Amino acid sequence: MDEKRLKIQQKLYALLLCSVVFTVVYNYTAWHISALPEVPSFVFDFEKYIPFIPWTIIPYMTSGLFFYLVFFLCTNKEQLKVLTQRMLFVTIIAGISFLLFPLKFSLQKPDIENFILRYSFQFLKTFDSPFNQAPSLHISYALIFWSVFRTLQKGRTFLLLLLILLGFSTLTTYQHHGIDIITGAILSHISFIIFPYRKKDFQYRNFYVANFYFLSAWMFILAALLLNQFSGQPGLILLWPALMNFCIGYHYQKDNTYFLKDRNGNISWIKKIFYFPYLLMYRIFWRLLRKNKTPVEPVSRIYISSKPDQETLKYFKADKNTFVYDLSPEIEENLLLKEQANYFFRPILDIGTFDLERTQSLITEISRTHRHLPEDGKILIHCTMGFTRSSVIGILVIKNILSLPLEEAITIMKTSNKHIIIHSYLQDFLKKF
Repeated sequence: MDEKRLKIQQKLYALLLCSVVFTVVYNYTAWHISALPEVPSFVFDFEKYIPFIPWTIIPYMTSGLFFYLVFFLCTNKEQLKVLTQRMLFVTIIAGISFLLFPLKFSLQKPDIENFILRYSFQFLKTFDSPFNQAPSLHISYALIFWSVFRTLQKGRTFLLLLLILLGFSTLTTYQHHGIDIITGAILSHISFIIFPYRKKDFQYRNFYVANFYFLSAWMFILAALLLNQFSGQPGLILLWPALMNFCIGYHYQKDNTYFLKDRNGNISWIKKIFYFPYLLMYRIFWRLLRKNKTPVEPVSRIYISSKPDQETLKYFKADKNTFVYDLSPEIEENLLLKEQANYFFRPILDIGTFDLERTQSLITEISRTHRHLPEDGKILIHCTMGFTRSSVIGILVIKNILSLPLEEAITIMKTSNKHIIIHSYLQDFLKKF
């Protein structure tokens, strides 16, 4: 059997498995809920302003087409495996949710004059249950479809627009309520976290971290709307951290290390306002949880630490022969240190990807600085907490300037910095050097 035919059979098997599970779960839950004496509905107040747009039945029904197409667009076994795991997970969890929290759609559809659209809605009524509501499988599947579609070389933008229309159509065809949409998005992002694609590959790390921000954003939206529904408008303040987390997740996906601080390590007042919850969280973590408050010296004249505070600078004397490499994009440098020393901002996203090319350039830069240090000069490499980013860069600098094997450089760093944390996804990355 040739490899091409084997791959087609694998895709067919995955499609058949997901189709059977969906059919059994969806039809059983619909039948069970329809037999209940009373099924409630949950409608947000704002939904009365959502218009009924008949033509959106077209993108709504493309979900079925995408369900079959997506399996054949997978390009490798792992992608197909992860897709199948995610599809099965959201289907089964949604089915359990339907049974535990049964809901039905409550708005009446207006009369439809167009014959083709009217027939489409009649077809939909036959096959699409009004009971299986929250979470919306249309939304969960759409986000999972995009995790495959986004890897395509051609047609990606067109498919994205279709998926966006599909998402809106769940409301404008009067098939789902707002609670269904939000919980469907939450469910899909949980599946992304539980079943990540190439989790051990450092190049995909940012996508994994981004999903935590996206998940929290949807949860903030849900909390905001629920509070607004039952407690009044003050609950809508939670839409602020929701939008903020969407932005942070986007920047993680794009590996935009300068999304907060500019090239000089400064944060504009507009960003300080918008990202205030994020900045406050890191400030609290830095204040309460950091361990490496005093810079350690793994090799001569190279120091590793968390972001220094005023107390630290009383002991770590900085002057114009001190070279500071700030790796932290989420918190501003101590102003006194920037004034006293030679300051360089070289950001790396927290628990995110280490870009290979940028890291190599940084190692070369620091090594060159070390070779040309004045007699009383020293180098301080720090991130926010001093656990990972500064330690990784420190290991690679030690390896480079002393021409050591990687394991010896790691041992030297661990000996001096007992709080070092090297995540598993970084093991292969370090070996690239």
